[in-house]
Amino acid sequence: MAPTILIVGATGNTGRSVTETLPKLLRASNSLSNYKVLALTRSLHSPAAQSLSKIPGVEVIEQNWVGITADWLREHEVARAFIASHNEPTQFAEESTFHVAALKAGVKYIVRISTTAANVHPDSDAYYPRSHWAIEALLSSPEFSGMQWTSLQPNVFTSFYLHPAVEFIRQYRKTGMQSTLRLMAAEHAPVGIVDADEVGIFAAHLLCQEDPSIHNKAKYVLNGPEDITGRQVVSMVEQYIGTQVQDVSYKDMSFVDSFAHLGAPGIMASIRYAPVTAWEGKCTASTTSPEVLEIAAPKRTPADVLKLMLDN
Repeated sequence: MAPTILIVGATGNTGRSVTETLPKLLRASNSLSNYKVLALTRSLHSPAAQSLSKIPGVEVIEQNWVGITADWLREHEVARAFIASHNEPTQFAEESTFHVAALKAGVKYIVRISTTAANVHPDSDAYYPRSHWAIEALLSSPEFSGMQWTSLQPNVFTSFYLHPAVEFIRQYRKTGMQSTLRLMAAEHAPVGIVDADEVGIFAAHLLCQEDPSIHNKAKYVLNGPEDITGRQVVSMVEQYIGTQVQDVSYKDMSFVDSFAHLGAPGIMASIRYAPVTAWEGKCTASTTSPEVLEIAAPKRTPADVLKLMLDN
């Protein structure tokens, strides 16, 4: 077997573009052209998995990543890995188990997805950034010195940020009626929202570095190419519907109520605090790490992504 780059979360927000980008970069590499890409999915029959399986150089298999062991990683000759974990309350337990297995299996380099950099600290009011902080602290410990890693701290994904706007436009086009436009955005705070595909593209470039040591223990901040405010989102909506939006609810986090089915309602409710740093102006495009701009700078603007979402 050839050495393998494992993609955990291959059909997810960022993993899909990692999987699509890697084969092209590997073929152009001087030292990694013999590597293969192993993409994990929960269902081989999903449209996303079916699409990825058609990419030359990609093998898609059905595997629950939380059950991966060191023996499994050795068996599949995993040398490098990408992981985009879930953000549920069990994240730390499950993702840390994966990293321990990777360390013991001799995996050389891991690129992982974290969350908004301004939130990743041990006293975050929202629970899941504390989990990401804890994973980064674990990987920074002396015990993990034998495994190189990079943690990507992307801003909120554009598709998630603009989803209410897309649904509002679709509803108006269908019915000619307006409901309340509920945005998590503050009216005037600029935020550098980022396209998830472009985060995955940057991750793929890191995984294809012939010598990833210069990125070892790095925490890279990723934003889109430009900031947007809630008021600007409303303006884009108005351009698409051809009339003024009658009712806007800014800083609206009512969607968090839909997460109650995941259990631990008190913990899940803390997600309401996640956008506070953005509302405070701490998540602008200017915070993007220089390495991101040098290697694979995000290019899709909020307007670009809104159009793509409406066209699909």
